[in-house]
Amino acid sequence: MSAVAAGEKAHGVEAPPAPTFGQATKLWAKIGLLSFGGPAGQIALMHKELVEERRWIGEQRFLHALNYCMLLPGPEAQQLAIYIGWLLHRTAGGLVAGILFVLPGALVMLGLSIFYVLYNDAPVIDALFFGIKAAVLAVVVEAVIRIGKRALKNRVMVAIAVIAFLAIYVVRLPFPLIILFAGLTGWIGSRLAPARFSGAAHGKDNSPDVRGAVDLMFERGELTHTRPTKWHAPRTIAIWLPIWLGPVVLILALTGPASVWTQLGGFFSLMAVVTFGGAYAALSYVAQAAVTSFGWLAPGEMVDGLGLAETTPGPLILVLQFVGFVAAYRHAGALSPLVAGSLGALLTLWVTFVPCFFWIFLGAPYIEALRGNKALSAALTAITAAVVGVVMNLALWFALHVVFGVVHRVGLGMEVPVLSSLDWRAALLAAAAMVAMLKLKIGMLPTLAGSALAGLALLALPA
Repeated sequence: MSAVAAGEKAHGVEAPPAPTFGQATKLWAKIGLLSFGGPAGQIALMHKELVEERRWIGEQRFLHALNYCMLLPGPEAQQLAIYIGWLLHRTAGGLVAGILFVLPGALVMLGLSIFYVLYNDAPVIDALFFGIKAAVLAVVVEAVIRIGKRALKNRVMVAIAVIAFLAIYVVRLPFPLIILFAGLTGWIGSRLAPARFSGAAHGKDNSPDVRGAVDLMFERGELTHTRPTKWHAPRTIAIWLPIWLGPVVLILALTGPASVWTQLGGFFSLMAVVTFGGAYAALSYVAQAAVTSFGWLAPGEMVDGLGLAETTPGPLILVLQFVGFVAAYRHAGALSPLVAGSLGALLTLWVTFVPCFFWIFLGAPYIEALRGNKALSAALTAITAAVVGVVMNLALWFALHVVFGVVHRVGLGMEVPVLSSLDWRAALLAAAAMVAMLKLKIGMLPTLAGSALAGLALLALPA
């Protein structure tokens, strides 16, 4: 299959041939195995492989696809992989790209989850996780700073972030409502004060456009599957909604509304609809529900799960797989706990990532209609500012449960630490991890490893 002739030129540079399905599959497998470092690192890796080295897709089309994925709930890096895979090789290409992006990390996460529930009571393992928790706090603080620099461009955005923080920390307002109110604020603001709500487009720079094989295929009209038809949306909805929600409905019918399986399927299906802003934004809401509402995990275990997710390739949202595993493991019923945990992890993966394929296959052909929509851009800008406040709450939540042994609830549910319960060892490790990441610019994985080893030494000392 050669959609682009070898001698064809683009801006004076010989155009690359379009990749075969096998070539693309090998690259998606490579990206899935190497996609450490969160969405920023994963998007940078795809840009390097797809735009710079292979020139399968042009610079501007890559960034336009990324803009669309940023509008969607769920992990934008995986959705970008699905989108480009779909461009190259239709639905099959999108499926392979999206599955291989998640599969390596999901397998590693399953192994780590099994190891965690079997051996986390061992003194050595407990000490390692003691250090990892402190490093995770530094990772989340770094995320607050990184997102804040990008999102809080004026006082209106700062105000939205502060209000979102107070709404979730003081009032305990649910995360989906915060996102809804922020989006409405941006939509209204685009009409009343458009200059305050005009976010810069992702990737907007002065670098020259790098055209790729896909761009030339578009110009020749070869990518007919990218053209929306009147039956596209009804057909996609009719196929993918049952694929996504069919197992959840079946589980509800077989096990009832109170079973852990129905709770997992329903809750994480909701998360797939409202997780704007990436994994860190969702984690605050997930932690609140998994720990407080459902009682699936203890507060420290949620931090442990994030630490495990930080060490695996693939989307950080794989921490939800850990939550699903532990919840089902502890509510196994007649099943073996390990079998139940594995099924819980699989169910959580299904309802978390199947919607990503649905969003891309449904909306990608209409992407041109979204380009330049100022109201939609303003809503996203306000949501991103609110996400900063939500992630600030997550950082505070982690800090309280990592550094203090006792936390009280006051008022509407605001958490306040008992100062006398301060663990100086955890505080010291967290401070050291922050210096390592924020000041010395040491990477996430070396910081996690160093903190884990330091935890071994410090836990031998008295609190």
